[in-house]
Amino acid sequence: MRNTPLHDNLPSNPLSSNARAIDLVGGHPQSSSSIASLGARRGSSTHSTQERLYRLDQGRHGENDYEDDNEEEDDEEEDDEDDEALSEARPVLAKSVASKRLMLSHGHRSRFQQQVLLEEEDITLTFTGYQYLKSWQYLYYAACVLTGGIIFLLGRWMPQRLIAWIATPCEMSSAEAIVIEASMQFSPAKLPNNEWGQMSIEPIFTKYYGGPMDSVFSPEQLHCTDTDTDTDKGFDETGILYDMRYFDYQYIRFIFNPLGQAFMQNSHWKDSAWTNIANCERGLAREQHQERMMVFGQNMIDVEEKTVGQLLVQEVLHPFYIFQVFSMALWFADDYIYYAACIFVISTVSVITELIETKKTMRRMRAMSRFSCNTKVFRSGIWRNLDSEELVPGDVFEVTDSDLTIFPCDAVLLSGDCIVNESMLTGESVPVSKVPVTEMALHQLDLSIANIPGDIARHFLFSGTKIVRARPGTTKPPKKQPGNGSTAPQPQRGLAMVVRTGFNSTKGSLIRSMLFPKPKDFQFYRDSFRFIGILACIAFAGFLVSTVNFIRMGVPVRLMVIKALDLITIVVPPALPATMSIGTSFAIARLKRSNIFCISPTRVNIGGKINCMCFDKTGTLTEDGLDVLGVQCGDTETGKFGELFSRVSLLQSAPESLRERSTALLYAMATCHSVKSLNGDLIGDPLDLKMFDFTQWVLEEGGMGARTSGVSETVHNRSKGNLGGIVSTVVRPPGGKLFNLDDIIDGKDSFLELGIIRCFEFVSSLRRMSVIVKRLNSPGMDVYVKGAPEAMIDICRKESLPHDYLERLSYYTHHGYRVIACATKFVPTLNFLRAQRVKREQVESELTFLGFIVFENKLKPTTASVVATLSNAHIRQVMCTGDNVLTAISVSKECGLINAARDVYTPRFLSGDCKSESSKLVWENVNDERITLDPILLKPVATWPEHAPNAPEFPRYSHLANDYVLAVTGDCFRWMVDFAPTSTLNRMLVKGQIFARMSPDEKHELVELLQGIGYCVGFCGDGANDCGALKAADVGISLSEAEASVAAPFTSRTNDIGCVVSVIKEGRAALVTSFSCFKFMALYSIIQFTTVSFLYAFASNLGDFQFLYIDLALILPIAVFMGRTEAFPVLNPKRPTANLVSKKVLTSLIGHILIQFTFQGIVFTTVRRQEWYKPPVYHRGEKNIEGFENTAMFLLSCFQYLLVAVVFSVGPPYRKPMASNRPFVFITVGLVILSALMVLIPPQWVVQVMQLLAIPFSFKLFILFMAGVHLCVAMFAERHVFPLFAGWIGSWMGRTRNEDTSPKRPYVEGARSDFAGLASTPSSPESRRPLIGPEEFDVVVSAPDPGRQTRVSGKIYKAVEEEMRAT
Repeated sequence: MRNTPLHDNLPSNPLSSNARAIDLVGGHPQSSSSIASLGARRGSSTHSTQERLYRLDQGRHGENDYEDDNEEEDDEEEDDEDDEALSEARPVLAKSVASKRLMLSHGHRSRFQQQVLLEEEDITLTFTGYQYLKSWQYLYYAACVLTGGIIFLLGRWMPQRLIAWIATPCEMSSAEAIVIEASMQFSPAKLPNNEWGQMSIEPIFTKYYGGPMDSVFSPEQLHCTDTDTDTDKGFDETGILYDMRYFDYQYIRFIFNPLGQAFMQNSHWKDSAWTNIANCERGLAREQHQERMMVFGQNMIDVEEKTVGQLLVQEVLHPFYIFQVFSMALWFADDYIYYAACIFVISTVSVITELIETKKTMRRMRAMSRFSCNTKVFRSGIWRNLDSEELVPGDVFEVTDSDLTIFPCDAVLLSGDCIVNESMLTGESVPVSKVPVTEMALHQLDLSIANIPGDIARHFLFSGTKIVRARPGTTKPPKKQPGNGSTAPQPQRGLAMVVRTGFNSTKGSLIRSMLFPKPKDFQFYRDSFRFIGILACIAFAGFLVSTVNFIRMGVPVRLMVIKALDLITIVVPPALPATMSIGTSFAIARLKRSNIFCISPTRVNIGGKINCMCFDKTGTLTEDGLDVLGVQCGDTETGKFGELFSRVSLLQSAPESLRERSTALLYAMATCHSVKSLNGDLIGDPLDLKMFDFTQWVLEEGGMGARTSGVSETVHNRSKGNLGGIVSTVVRPPGGKLFNLDDIIDGKDSFLELGIIRCFEFVSSLRRMSVIVKRLNSPGMDVYVKGAPEAMIDICRKESLPHDYLERLSYYTHHGYRVIACATKFVPTLNFLRAQRVKREQVESELTFLGFIVFENKLKPTTASVVATLSNAHIRQVMCTGDNVLTAISVSKECGLINAARDVYTPRFLSGDCKSESSKLVWENVNDERITLDPILLKPVATWPEHAPNAPEFPRYSHLANDYVLAVTGDCFRWMVDFAPTSTLNRMLVKGQIFARMSPDEKHELVELLQGIGYCVGFCGDGANDCGALKAADVGISLSEAEASVAAPFTSRTNDIGCVVSVIKEGRAALVTSFSCFKFMALYSIIQFTTVSFLYAFASNLGDFQFLYIDLALILPIAVFMGRTEAFPVLNPKRPTANLVSKKVLTSLIGHILIQFTFQGIVFTTVRRQEWYKPPVYHRGEKNIEGFENTAMFLLSCFQYLLVAVVFSVGPPYRKPMASNRPFVFITVGLVILSALMVLIPPQWVVQVMQLLAIPFSFKLFILFMAGVHLCVAMFAERHVFPLFAGWIGSWMGRTRNEDTSPKRPYVEGARSDFAGLASTPSSPESRRPLIGPEEFDVVVSAPDPGRQTRVSGKIYKAVEEEMRAT
């Protein structure tokens, strides 16, 4: 199926270029990450989350396609030679925020041009302003008319030429149109912005606004001031923006900022009044609403649905269809009536089918994206029922409205609480709780960043997510009614404030990512079109040779021109792009049958090149819900841990020395969690659910606060001091008595019931959560905290920690258990009012340690087998988790991710912390802390002081000493990234197998760093905390019940990592299929070109029905079913090539071209030497089809097409054997039999239709014999000769390269002294780790001696691996 451009802008000016396209393969829309823009503030420091806009000189960086120098690599490295060519010419870049900042600071300002970074896309948009030249425009219109539309087509296909002709660059303030070019982030390599790989041109619109500038641009954007700006252009000193100039690009609106003289996104806008909740709750006045409606438009995700006429024009004007129209006209002129008519019918049916499918897809996309509902909006001081399309940023609406089931926009929760299903966004099927926003969170809210951070996301309501439950907040004080002094109680409402609408919202980003996918296979397709260009050159050369003969024979000039153009239609197959997508379509269909859904078909091929796979641990490698092994409290008598209690009943009957802490620990487990009650069922984090189930307590929630059943709201409020909006959750032990006020008054009985007054949610940077709990009849309140054991040490009183704290923690983590620590403190003076105002730092300090909760990490049944499969395939595997490092090591060894015999080294700070550049790290062996690594080389220290007692015994063999891995903690990872030398950081990335205590942002950064040193990275996680990493990875796989989510291009409903193997296998099969189809179509063209070239020797050609038989009966079914072969069930250690210009591919293509030419030449020569041969008689002006040469060449070529398909039907090790593809085998065998019958015993009507001559039976057998020999020679050469030639070429080029480069100088023992100054002399991160640009693709790896360098062509990680193996 052809990639179908559906979403095309059709502006009225002649520069209309098709910039909006949706690529569909097999009906699956392609996806990419949502778009965020980045700018820079001139003359001031910048923040990574603010819009940083900068401008460059009109002179551009030199264009560089960054072709792989893969011919210069040895044959054994050819499987990795083409990772960049697979998806895009991606340079090896350091992709950290600091790197982005550094690159942005190097731009020169120009008023003609500016650049905007779409951060999450890793794509930079370059805007250039143009003004039309009226005289040249009129000349262009005249040329279009005079050339019959040819100039129009050329301008449509090459807008960069057109814009240079009819327009001139100008300042942004006076531009009439903006030319937009996309390139990889900080790379001059251009990416395609429309379906033909060209630029996009957008007209600029102007309308009167008359509102303040701060209602259009954020404070950061207003500070992007150009010192040379004329302050009289578009605004005045009062800050009023009179005329708003803007353009829309891919549903993103860019508005001209006259202060900064640049176009800026309005999707990042944040009102400067959003500083406190009181301001937010006021809502908008009518005038404000009208202003913001002009700026942001309606809150509507309305995908443009083109008319049939627009789609027809767009489809017909595609270059390949124009080429087909040209070809058909040529065939009609050459009297190939039947062939041209059949191709016309097929093309017409194809266009109609495409239009029908396109309309269906667009309607389905429009129906999925467009949503509106009735909302209750607080506007101009009055609650109104309005359509959600009228919402604008700043509007306040009610989330507790019973008619509201899906959030129509992005908003922040102001009051009340919600439980929402965000599976559409994150792929996480567990509902998420939302709490009201705090003023600190409002201050930290940054709408310019791609991913909302976790501490803000718990207040953030994402557009398109479903409301599971919404409850109102605290009771509002009575409000005076206008016009009189009476008061009326305010109804309870849960409130939210709109912050983003329409395509700026989260759902809008998802839709845009489907409509405008990030181009991934551009390098592959670019190489394919270049190869087609080479074929066209071959056709031209063939024509020059034939022309000499045509002139000698006196062929008319008209016929000579027609035959020359006919050669081009033969050599350039218009169906090539469609055939190369067949393999991907079949792979997506097979993945869907395995419950793996893909929203980005271009990522399928990339899956075949993965050489590094990262896994989350909990919920991915291990079971989601960890079983509680038991709890262990500190003993006040011994000062150590007591016994482990495996049941709650044992905890309640603990000895006296444990009683106080065991009871408090039980209360902590019952209250310190995120569990919610929904319709009688408990929902929440799986670990919290397991912990609460262990207590066997009962949890209740009430919309008006906590009320035990059977107690009226009035009595309940009276007894608790009207806590209706404060205590939202109550827990009590099983079988506990319900609250009875009379019993309390009479003193007859008491009961146990704990109310959760306030909850401080889990924060990944703190690694803990806490709650403030009120127990009735207790004078104060209790604080309970649970979190990572390492984090609890700093906030607990030292005397409360057991003496064997670290020893016991080490024991559990070494054995693979997950440990959670709990602590408490009693605050007698804390009341409800103070509880709402107290700061988290005050709550989580001076705590009394209670004990450990020990969870069992149970591996999923398929984890070990999948890890073994990937290891056997030589795919590096990395665990990236937020859990304890020792627990991660234990789980890794249990599942086989780390060999049990390998040494593991972990880092710790000898001094300082992750924020100090002067800190010192030590890398210690987990089993023997005396064995350490060199802090720079990260190699085992092979020397030991002579006076040291019990010195460890080092391995005798160096390869054993180097057989180790690193387990890195989050804080040490942070220090390494920020302060370590580049070479040391790269060694850590290569040797690091486990990254523990990693925050979501650090996971994201790790993926980008691994990509930066050359890995093709996959990431598999449950989607909840891994969204950033899933999106950043080359292939992200989310384990979720959702069919598709914005979290990752792949979503697996099967909740285990078996999907990873399936994606890699199908990716490899799709890659091989694409190459097989390409080589088949190229050889088909060359075979037909060779046949026609031989026939041109006497002005002959193939007949009408001969062409039809070849194209429709032979080529079409073979091309369709050739890609149906399924993936091979076993992953091979060697990855398939993804580079069309690699040695293997070119050697195979050129070799088969020579082979087929040789066999056709033998048959052509042999038939002319036969006794029965009669030379053809040339009739001037006629087609001259019939002849013995024609008959012999046509019959042989029929077999050549089939045998080439058989040779190129690659089976193992990436696809199943050809025999498993039964439709292909049946069709191929049937066509071979049909062709053989045509040779041996053709019916008379076949002879007449095909215009064949009778030849002796012996020569018929000779043709069959030549076809059989051709098959044998081609098969043998493809499997044995061509790989050998490719190896020789690689070896010769490798020797040539080595002669031109300095010899490699590996690290040697004693080199550590060369780095003595590095560990103690601090330097800036920029000076230590400069950016690696495209010009440094031949990677320079620092050697120990500053004067030595090791130059390695290709990947940084390969160079580091080689250096680490050296002794």
